[in-house]
Amino acid sequence: MRLLKLVPDDTNIQFLKWRNVAMAISLLMIVASIALVAVRGLNLGVDFVGGQSVRVEFTGAMPPIDEIREKVGAIGLGEATIQQFGSDKAVSIRTALPEGDKAAAERAGQRLVAGIADAFPTAKTGSVETVSGKVSEELLRTGALSLILAMIAISIYIWIRFEWQFGVGALFALFHDVTLTFGFFALTQMQFDLNIVAALLTIIGYSLNDTIVVFDRIRENLKKYRKMEIIPLLDLSVNETLARTVMTSFTMLIALAVLLWVGPDVIFGFTAAMLLGIFVGTYSSVYMSAPILVWLKVGPHSFVPRTTAVTEGAERVSNRNDDGAVV
Repeated sequence: MRLLKLVPDDTNIQFLKWRNVAMAISLLMIVASIALVAVRGLNLGVDFVGGQSVRVEFTGAMPPIDEIREKVGAIGLGEATIQQFGSDKAVSIRTALPEGDKAAAERAGQRLVAGIADAFPTAKTGSVETVSGKVSEELLRTGALSLILAMIAISIYIWIRFEWQFGVGALFALFHDVTLTFGFFALTQMQFDLNIVAALLTIIGYSLNDTIVVFDRIRENLKKYRKMEIIPLLDLSVNETLARTVMTSFTMLIALAVLLWVGPDVIFGFTAAMLLGIFVGTYSSVYMSAPILVWLKVGPHSFVPRTTAVTEGAERVSNRNDDGAVV
């Protein structure tokens, strides 16, 4: 039986031919993502902003959001944030924490659920999630710190294993992937919670793995083909690793797409973030990290050991004959 190959062995795609166009599009998307986060902001979950949150699903037609907001406001728990969640018949209702102790928060949660049941008899409510403001601030701080430290540590690792230019390329690719994911959540206003932070860390790990595979082949080819121009060499390296990249990404995208379609709502945001991250991570490994090596003047000389003055002196001494003359 003949094996199925998604990428033929003789594939020779000139990826670097479109490096300027790809970089321009990526920079535009990065700027757009930053602007979306600055203007629209993220729909931070209870994990990060504190408060009480409950998911409500309607068995029949869902009432308009304004009607839901009006009736939830009549419960007397302050202004509520209501957003569609998961499907066209489910919403997430978030209210501020009441003043007082834990018992006051529990009473407010029970009051919220009872008020929703009275106002919407066909609605089904889940459990009430409660997070204090102090805890949410700490989670937001540690979550942001974990992303920054992960990216810095990865860049240092690549710098040590390869050359500093490779570290810069990997860091920019990771920044590209994370920024576009933030922009996606700002655009869709899907809830951004700790599950999404876990997805971002997973995306960073996957993107790094894919980038290192390409970088390792580039390094091997730089040592092997010392007279080849850098752009054809990068195209050769990407094509030689393309079968592995396509197969890995394709299988993961299939699994995530199925999970997004039939998976539980509680991991919907995580799955959506992963699905986007795998796609942009594969793209950045080819069109972000590799072209940067061209602009940073990486070439066959990058892996040639430097000869020190001491070594040169030793070589000169060893090349002299008994009369002191240089052989």
